[in-house]
Formats: sequence, structure tokens, C-alpha cells
Amino acid sequence: MPLIPLSWLGEHVELPAGLTAEQLAADLVRVGLEEEEVHGAAVTGPLVVGRVLSLVKEPQKNGKVINWCQVDVGAHNTLDDDGQPTVPRGIVCGAHNFVEGDLVVAALPGTVLPGPFPIAARKTYGHVSDGMICSTSELGLGEGGDGIIVLDPAVHPDVEPGTDAVALLGLGDEVLEINVTPDRGYCFSMRGVAREYAHSTGAAFTDPGLATGELPAATADGFEVVVEDDAPVHGVPGCDRFVTRVVRGIDPTAPSPAWMQRRLTQAGMRPISLAVDVTNYVMLDLGQPLHAYDLSTLVAPVVVRRATAGERLVTLDGTDRVLDVEDLLITDSAGGRGARVLGLAGVMGGAETEVSGTTTDVLVEAAHFDQVSVARTARRHRLPSEAAKRFERGVDPRLADVAAQRVVDLLVEHGGGTADAAVSDLDVVAPRPALQMLLSEPERLGGVPYTRDQVVGTLEQIGCTVTEVDAAAGLLSVEVPSWRPDLVGAAELVEEVARLVGYDQIPSILPVAPAGRGLTRGQRARRSVARGLAESGLVEVLSYPFVGQSQLDELGLAADDERRTMLTLVNPMSAEKGQMRSSLLVTLLDTARRNVARGRTDLALFELGLVTLPVVGAPAAPALPVGQRPSDEELAAVAAAVPAQPRFVAGVLAGSIELSGWWGAGRAADWTDAVAAVRLVADRVGTHVDLVSTNDRAPWHPGRCAAVTLADGAVVGYAGELHPKVLEQLSLPARTVAFELDLDALVAAAPTEPRQAAPVSTFPLAKEDLALVVDAEVPAQDVFDAVRDGAGELLEDLRLFDVFTGDQLGEGKKSLAFSLRLRAQDRTLTAQDAVAVREAAVASAAARVGAELRA
Repeated sequence: MPLIPLSWLGEHVELPAGLTAEQLAADLVRVGLEEEEVHGAAVTGPLVVGRVLSLVKEPQKNGKVINWCQVDVGAHNTLDDDGQPTVPRGIVCGAHNFVEGDLVVAALPGTVLPGPFPIAARKTYGHVSDGMICSTSELGLGEGGDGIIVLDPAVHPDVEPGTDAVALLGLGDEVLEINVTPDRGYCFSMRGVAREYAHSTGAAFTDPGLATGELPAATADGFEVVVEDDAPVHGVPGCDRFVTRVVRGIDPTAPSPAWMQRRLTQAGMRPISLAVDVTNYVMLDLGQPLHAYDLSTLVAPVVVRRATAGERLVTLDGTDRVLDVEDLLITDSAGGRGARVLGLAGVMGGAETEVSGTTTDVLVEAAHFDQVSVARTARRHRLPSEAAKRFERGVDPRLADVAAQRVVDLLVEHGGGTADAAVSDLDVVAPRPALQMLLSEPERLGGVPYTRDQVVGTLEQIGCTVTEVDAAAGLLSVEVPSWRPDLVGAAELVEEVARLVGYDQIPSILPVAPAGRGLTRGQRARRSVARGLAESGLVEVLSYPFVGQSQLDELGLAADDERRTMLTLVNPMSAEKGQMRSSLLVTLLDTARRNVARGRTDLALFELGLVTLPVVGAPAAPALPVGQRPSDEELAAVAAAVPAQPRFVAGVLAGSIELSGWWGAGRAADWTDAVAAVRLVADRVGTHVDLVSTNDRAPWHPGRCAAVTLADGAVVGYAGELHPKVLEQLSLPARTVAFELDLDALVAAAPTEPRQAAPVSTFPLAKEDLALVVDAEVPAQDVFDAVRDGAGELLEDLRLFDVFTGDQLGEGKKSLAFSLRLRAQDRTLTAQDAVAVREAAVASAAARVGAELRA
């Protein structure tokens, strides 16, 4: 986010007296630059310059060494017996980057630092510390540097102990932090923001990007630059402008001027050295990234090219990076033409040729690089540098020579150097074609009847050259300025007219909703399922679909399990979770584990979400071009490569499903709750399912898991108790149960015709109970189906209400007790009718599952 010091902005645009950061933010938001935060005036009270008179190192019992300092703070010293401020302040400091005689910044009692952090005299490490010696971070000036601030006497020659440090460091200046949208890259500079402020208020604007005098032309002896981009990204050359200038005889010890250091600090950058500070300052001012090389380390010519496989570079941050063949590089000819890599073009330079404390001759680079190349390189190497932020949003290609001259002038002025007459300027910037726009287009797209003067005047205000091509048709030809690469068509020009005339001029009109058919069948089913599960006591959650193989290991999935085939992400949010889930239960169990770890041991959770099911050997999606619309064949190939993403529903129940209390004992969740949830989902969708016992489906417990099948035998899910080893791995309560269903498959299997309501009989109900003894391995569902089919059309409701095993039944036997509810639509049932139904049900069960009526 750009930081805009008001005093700096005022050099390029006329600011009214007394302008506050809040008012500036209000003016800029009218043209689309949103306020992020206001900084400044964060330090109050006596913050002064002090000179360290003495310093005693005192080791402590905890191994830390502190400095007991006597600091002269001028008029703020402690009064002596005669009432004169001559007694220095005693201050404890833990930093070690200063010595006796150094000028430091001291916060005396009564000062309030950012935080807020009030300073007072307090006893610490056996001394009364009468203040604090401050670092940049403690003053809210950023995180740059190690230890406390040490003022350079060469930069501040007239500073004496007791000087107000608030004014000296610019801490009283207000700084506005703004949010810039990606298409407005020119606003990453004081030049761009000043221009927008002028658009908003009509204030007089002076463009610092224009040459103030005759710029030196390229010479034959200029430092040679060659562009050899044989593999441009998306067909656009990586570099079309490269300016170099040379400054010789710079004093390597010359410091950056105090005003420049203060502005860099206010803008969020750390002062480093004169050459580096000057390039950073000009970049922040104009928006043109620059780079300074130690000329003595270079071998001409400089070659701009793509990387080759296996090349490496140690960048300025000290990281050794393996380069990609799409990376655009700056190289020189040490060891052969273009053999040595100097830096990643538009992103970061290399450590080998950086400016050092002994550099006297500097080569200044001001270039223009392709937005896409820089953006991809910065993301590939995770290097969001200040230069990359600007290049990937678009930099003015006509700014390079102006910015290079500004750097040369500042180095000569403050470093004592001499500008070399040798200049190189490789310039192959293609002219931008004029855009065509109808005068009626802003009204058609914006809904406001803009006048001709408003349209033409606004476009000229932003720097366009407008020519009328056909007065009768109202056709305009618009040449856009070089600093607006985002203006590529009539729609973008219309947006500029709407933005500068005022978005508040566009009326708020609620569009008429077109007639529709309501929710789709699938949407209705999903909403009904979610509502039903919530009404039965489960809580809906939403989890991220990113997983790793380690999570599947925790669930005990076999190496050849089909759920281990997952889609791998190229740029995952986390290296540990770099794949898309193939099972909804994986992320839902992770959610359950997180809740249990935080003390919530009684859980009933469910989730509806997509899973990704790639096919092994399926063709990969092609890389699409960036600068043009993909062809229909390319889009079709992308669509064909997208794996199936069905919607699943899953649930986890742990701990107590019914809590105990004064009303009685509670009940722990068990496999029947998972089965009941499956039945509820199937009922809400309108699909009949059967449950078949299974022993080989992780992460469920063998013998306590049921496969959920459709009428054709297709398996659409599983339900039951989770395996104890899985629960141990996930730290979940014992006997936790879960279910997972393919909801899309259930919806597809549901009958499409509306469900018919059964007529309500006015005749009374008849009741019959029967208990059947079967072999223990016979599924209760088979017995249930046999009784239902044998009872016939008079059966209105059938329920299994008891399962009993015991010595009375014999070894390997169990008793299933069923409740039958009978009713006829046309008569009152007799005792003989009830007996006939009972006998038919028993006969059916005996024939199909070998059941016997229990005596």
C-alpha cells in the first residue's frame, strides 16, 4: 500500500493550507483511491536528541548484557543545585550498536510512543532509567535496521543535544496510506497520486515526469545493452526500453541527505546508502523502478535474455535461487556474452554487483519490462519487491530517461560525482494504437446523459489526445497517455468519464428480476437435506477443501485406495495441504479434531461440499495465452481436463448425543445415529436406499460399518463407527461415528415425478406385535423386508423395537421384535384380518430368512 507524506505530495500539486490527511483521503476517494490508514503525529511529548557521554556494560544473571548510559539531553537535563540543566539523564539500554559520543534519540518521561506506550522513569536492572533510547520500530518508522537510531553528524551537522527529534525525524508529518487497485499502477508514485488529487479538486499540478531541460541523447560509447528475448511470454518482448547512465567519482562515505532519509522512512523504506537511497527515492517519486550497479564489477555488454535450465542467482536478499526458463534476466559478459546473471529483470538485482561501501563509479539502469513476465517471476520466486509491484501493474515506458537523469543529478549533487557523457538508450517501444469510441458510449454503459464537453474534457484531463473522426456519427479517436497502460478499449475510457465526473452522478436503479422457475431440483434437495440435519441436532460447518497425504495416512487408507488419487495444486496455500480433497470426511474430521482440542467433546457436525475426483492418465489442461482470447478448441480442452466434482454430504457425531442432567441419564452417540442420519438424507431426497454390512472400508470399524446402496446395487456412501486407531490418531472420543454420502448420486436416483400423498383413512388402527427368532448373522434389514412384504397392503407402519440375545434362544440365535400398524381404506379391520396379516408376515419371514415365531 503506498504511503503518501503530505509534505512530499505538496511538491507536485498545490495543496490548500491546513490540509489534513483525512481531507486528502476524502478528496482521493472521489477518484477511486481508497484510504487504508492515516499515520503521523503518533509521538507526543519530549522526544529529543541526546549525546551518549558514558556507557557501562553490565552483565545480568539471565545472561543478558545491558548498557547503563549517561545521556546529555541539553535543556532537558536534570537540574543541578544551582537550578541549571547540567546533570545528564541515566538511561538503561539493551542495544549495542552505539558507542560513547554518538547522537541518539531519547524519549524522556512524559513521552507517548506509538502503541500507545507511555514513557516514565522506572527502576530496572538495579537502576532508575530516566527515559528510553529509541529504535526505528519503537517510533513507528518501520522495522528497518538493528538496534537504536544513531544520527550521522554528517547528515545532521547542526544538531545539538536537546533538539526536538519529532520535527527532525518528520514524526509530526501526517502520512496517508492508500489502497490502489491493480489497474492504477501509476498511483504507486507521488506523481500519480498528485495527478489524481488534481483531477479530484482541480488543483494546479506540475508533472515531475516531464524533462525540465534537454536530456542527453544516446552516444556511441554508451554502455552497450542488447536484448535477446527469443522466447517472449505471451508473444510480448520482455524489454522494450533500457536506459543506462554512468556517474563516476562518487564519495562512498557520502550520506543521503536528511530530508531524503526522512521521506524514505515516511514512505516505509529503510535508508541504506546514497546510491541505493537515490534510486528508491526517484522510484517513489516518479514510479519508475531503477537499479544501481557497481560499474567496476561489470563487463559490457549487458544482455537481457531468458534464463536457461539450471541457472542460479544469489539475489540481494542473500537467497540462492534456481531460475526458470521463463525468467527474464539482466546479464553481463563476464565469462562470455551474457554469461553472468546480474539480476531478475524488474524484480531484484544480484548480490555480486551490488553497490558497496567502496563503490565510486555507478551504472544507473532505468528500463521498461513486460508486466506479465515480471508478475510471473515475482510470484514464482515469492519476491514481491517494490520494483515488481510497479512493473506488474504497468510503468510509463517514456519515463526511463527522465528518471535516470534525476538519479544522476542527485548523485552528483550529494555524492560529489561527475556525470559521464556516455549514454545508452535502447528504445523499441511500439506506439500504442488510437482507440475509437462513440460519444454515446458513456451514456449507454453508464446510464448518465454525459455531454460532449464532459466526455472530451474528461479524456483530455487524464492526458488523452482526442480527435473527432466522424462528427455525424459522434465517433472519436483517442490517443491514450503512456502512463495509462490500463486504457485498452472504449469501456476503460467510459470508466474514466464516470469516475471523474462522479460515480455519485450514476442513479441507483434496481434491475427488474426476470421471471424464473425458482430453485432447481438439486437445489431444493440440498436445502432440504441441510435443513433436516440441522433440525435433528447437527451443526453445519464449512471447511477448506485442501488436504495432504498425511491426513489420509491418519485415516488408515490403503496405498491403493482410490481416495489417494487427488488433484495436486501448482501453487497451494500450504505445502502440507497441496491437494484437493477426494473425500469430504477428511476435512470434516479435521474440523472435529480442532473442536475437541478446544474442549468441545460432545459434537454433532455435518457438511455439504464438493470433492474432486481426478482420473489417472487424463489429459492435462493446456496453458492458455494471456494477451488474447483463447480459441474454442483451447477452451474445450480446458473443460475436458476439469475433473469431476460431485457434491457430498458427511457427518460426525462424538461424545453424548443426549446430555444427562436432572431430567435423567444422557445417551452417547452410536452407529444407529449415523444410520438414522443416512435415512434422513435419503428420505429428504426421496431416494430409497439399503444398508449392507461391510468390513473393508477405512476409516470405519470392521463389522460396525454399513455400505449405503441404491436399488441397482450402486454404493453411494458409508455409515458407522470409526476405527479405534483412527480415533487415536485424531484424538477424538471413543466410539465416534460418521457417515458420508454422494448427494449428487442420491438426487440423480430420486424419481422425477412428484411424490403422491397417501389418502388418510377414516377407519381405526389395528395393532399387532410379533417376535421372530433368526440366526445371529441374518441382517435385521432382511427380516424387516420379509415381514413388510408378507404383511401386504394393509400394513401402514412397521418398526423394529427390540433386539434380544440370550441363552433362552440358543447359541447363535437372536430375537427381533416388530410392531405392525394395520389399517384399511374402506372398512374397519376385524380380528380375523389382523390374524391373517400376522400369519402371512410370519410365513414370509420363515420362507425367506428361516425365521421362527418366538413363543
